Amino acid sequence: TSAHETAEPAEPGAGAVRRPNFLFLITDDQRWDALGAVQRAQGDRARWPWLQTPNLDRLAAGGARFSNAFVVHSLCSPSRAAFLSGQYGHLCGVTDNSTHFPADAVNVAALLSGAGYRTGYVGKYHMAFQPDRPGFQYVASYTSQGEYFGSTFLIEGRPVKSNVWVDDAATDYALEFIRDSRHEPWFLVVGFKSPHTPRQPPRRADERFAGRSVRIAANADATPSYGKGQRAFKGEEVGRPVETDADSSGSDPYLLDYFESIAAVDDNVGRVLDLLDELQQAEDTVVVFAGDNGYYLGEHGLGDKRSAYEESMRIPLLMRYPRKVPRETVIDAMALNIDMAPTFLDLASLAIPDAMQGASWMPLVFGDASNWRKAFMFEYFFESGLPATPAMLALRTPTAKLIVYPGHEEWTELFDLAADPYELANLAKTPERRGLLESLRRQLEEQKQRFGDPFASAAVRD
Repeated sequence: TSAHETAEPAEPGAGAVRRPNFLFLITDDQRWDALGAVQRAQGDRARWPWLQTPNLDRLAAGGARFSNAFVVHSLCSPSRAAFLSGQYGHLCGVTDNSTHFPADAVNVAALLSGAGYRTGYVGKYHMAFQPDRPGFQYVASYTSQGEYFGSTFLIEGRPVKSNVWVDDAATDYALEFIRDSRHEPWFLVVGFKSPHTPRQPPRRADERFAGRSVRIAANADATPSYGKGQRAFKGEEVGRPVETDADSSGSDPYLLDYFESIAAVDDNVGRVLDLLDELQQAEDTVVVFAGDNGYYLGEHGLGDKRSAYEESMRIPLLMRYPRKVPRETVIDAMALNIDMAPTFLDLASLAIPDAMQGASWMPLVFGDASNWRKAFMFEYFFESGLPATPAMLALRTPTAKLIVYPGHEEWTELFDLAADPYELANLAKTPERRGLLESLRRQLEEQKQRFGDPFASAAVRD
């Protein structure tokens, strides 16, 4: 339930408090700690302390940074569906990268549209080759991965070839939408392609971090229980040659492209924030920035994402809304991607459908975590194209994690995150920790009862 006032839309200057606008900025494969603000907060533990993201830092300083934010499925399409639907992929129906977002799924865009909001989607959508964007009235987007240079955008269904860097083009369309919508409440999603492979930062950022190096991960040698897993892409091994010829300094140019792509996105975040200031809409706009999943840069000898270690499931998450969110707030409670849709509906004073499985962040913003989740469930479904990563379920609490692999009891992993944040010591077979193991197993069963058993359907089972 919401304790927030209901506000009717008003023309600027009419004196009434207008309903907030909603702006959701989402990057592709950006780690939780690939933010300048996080690197500074980490101090001596920072692996890339030279990273500068001044506009994302400005967003964080103007509102809240969630220091423990997670996805419930570390894969692009399922995560994006979760942000919009407020549901786990096994319920929404999007459990892989080749499934379209269902037109009949519960959808924050459709709900806001029905309540009088102008809705828009620009940039990367990432639901396979889906041509439509359910719930969005204005669309300037492309199908599948697009290209860093020369992407063809579909503008209201009309193909338009872009001649600029793809995330600059998406931002151009975003600015146009915001200007055109300034006299009505609006909801806009800006999907950035960066820093997804094959990374190609624009010229202005291409040498921004040239010569910098990345420290080897503290858990680079911690092998997954299920084997070697998905290998790092060439240049991402960060000092550990993993079946490639990368140098050992952790300064491979391709790795640095990851951070340079993020820096170029940061430039575009600044363009959008500047326009909100120019139009005097910053006070009335809820801005959320997030990554769609985490990303390994050598931890556990891994690359890519998908599995249930911290580097894969944690994301950057920022929220600014000057009317309600205190500046420079850091929220430690576990926030999830399924929470964004309920939060937006809460702030719009709209009913949150029972079908949504997340919860509004607003109690956390107001400093009340007393009724907040104490655990959450993570899911991943086997993909035949990436056979190195098995299906899995995980249960995470603020201090511990259980990972189970259906059909492979011997791979079970148990971590004491309070004592072992890098997940180096698997305690699943340690007799003294049997109590913790059983406690987390019970909590996982409770989560399955509440949110559905992800592997109850043969359609998603390995």
